[in-house]
Amino acid sequence: MKILYIATVLSHICQFHLPHMQQLQEQGWTVHVAAHDNLSEKNGLQLKHCDRLIETPFARSPKSPDNFGAYRQLKKLLSEEHYDVILCNTPVGGVVARLAAKKARKLGTRVIYMAHGFHFYAGASKAAWLIYYPIERHLAKHCDLLITINQADYALAQEKFSGRTKIAHIHGIGVDETRYHPATAEEQLAMRQAEGLLAEDFVILCTGELNENKNQKTLISAAALLKDKIPKLKVLLAGNGPKEQELRAQIRAEGLEGIVRLLGYRTDLERVVPAVDLVVSCSKREGMPLNIIEAMLCAKPVVASHNRGHDELVLPNQSGVLLDSGDAVGFAEAIFLLFSSPGLRGQYGNAAFIAVQPYKVSAVQTDLYKLILSKTTVR
Repeated sequence: MKILYIATVLSHICQFHLPHMQQLQEQGWTVHVAAHDNLSEKNGLQLKHCDRLIETPFARSPKSPDNFGAYRQLKKLLSEEHYDVILCNTPVGGVVARLAAKKARKLGTRVIYMAHGFHFYAGASKAAWLIYYPIERHLAKHCDLLITINQADYALAQEKFSGRTKIAHIHGIGVDETRYHPATAEEQLAMRQAEGLLAEDFVILCTGELNENKNQKTLISAAALLKDKIPKLKVLLAGNGPKEQELRAQIRAEGLEGIVRLLGYRTDLERVVPAVDLVVSCSKREGMPLNIIEAMLCAKPVVASHNRGHDELVLPNQSGVLLDSGDAVGFAEAIFLLFSSPGLRGQYGNAAFIAVQPYKVSAVQTDLYKLILSKTTVR
């Protein structure tokens, strides 16, 4: 059996799909990947469990002419290689792949599209609905299965695409519980020392690309409100991206140079997450955020913004707090509440750990493998 994974950029494959690719190889599958190789931008991220990488000139902008080249290259590849399954991901990669695979489907290749978060959803802009919804509605009939990774997208797909393709839901893409799990007090202290942190520091972690959607500026504004209220406050921002210089300027302007630290892109966050007190995300949009699942598997409380992914994972006043994405005052108040109450942090963290068990990679692997093998949906 042979499978082709497709995504706009290779970092997507490396961040989300390697455990599933490993499982397929162990079951005797040949695994190929078609994507634009951007790993030079991602410090230490590596492709594994892949028999062949096909560099494909995708561009993230749907307007880029490079995507026509990617389409032609994929059509040629699919005429030369006879894949049993194509698993395509990301908006641009998913569109180009489904169009290029029309003939391959007629010859028996199963085409699966995994939606990591529709751009159209309740509360999305009118422009998002006008642009992305018609595209996905049309392309739904050009795949054999649409997999959604959050409940909101599953309900939306059932409403809008039922009858055009089969639809399934899985609990995210899975986080490796052998990497992310609660640590002992001694282990946490060693992790802190490795990061130059003290045992008495109150440490907040925020993970994600430094971009407009991840909205780290709200957390920085909240830190400015807290710097005189939490003497040992430390805020770690893990990631790189186009907003880095703007965020550095905000940190300087707010007088937070000794408080907010940019860690850059990290591939070893399993050595950081268990050591922090709190995980925060102010994202405007999330499909199913791995950083929140990682935090919950480490039994950490979460303060996060309202969106599809966060709303599915975080139970308000049970495993964390949910706020509007731009509410810096609200974030500051929620952070201070959890700083002031170690008992509440422990209570929320324990509840988070219990709630997130279906999102472990071992659980998701079972459902995804069934979907790849069969023509039935898993719910």
